[in-house]
Amino acid sequence: MSDEFQAMLYARLLALAVVVGYVIAFVLENGKSVRVHFVFHSTDVSLIWVILLSIALGLVGGVLVGQLDRRRRRRGADQ
Repeated sequence: MSDEFQAMLYARLLALAVVVGYVIAFVLENGKSVRVHFVFHSTDVSLIWVILLSIALGLVGGVLVGQLDRRRRRRGADQ
């Protein structure tokens, strides 16, 4: 049993190292500056921040839409 535990531990450590390496490479590759145009304003931002902000906004929007859909379905079942 300890051999299985040891093998799983090494597999998890290897997977963690691969994920950390990928995240570091992702950040370094997307570190260049890009211009973001808003309606009345423009600014220069690192591309990684644009990507992370887009992910965060998509995640929050998805959760909110899911909650609204759940509430709508619950109200429809009550009637």
